[in-house]
Amino acid sequence: MLVLTRKSGEGIRIGDDIKIVVIEVKENHVKLGIEAPHSLSVHREEIYLKIQEENIRAAVLPAEISDTLKRLKNK
Repeated sequence: MLVLTRKSGEGIRIGDDIKIVVIEVKENHVKLGIEAPHSLSVHREEIYLKIQEENIRAAVLPAEISDTLKRLKNK
């Protein structure tokens, strides 16, 4: 993991397309601004993890339904 120190108004670049700027530092909060292409999704980590869980559930559920339908059909 790369660890950087930045002050309010300073930023970092990730490649040519992503810019992250420290907007505000207050007590134990840091407000970041992120510029990225619209084709790239940017989420808070807890939201990203929920999306991943939902994607896994959505992929598993049709398989379970399919298996159940096959079992019912064979009876």
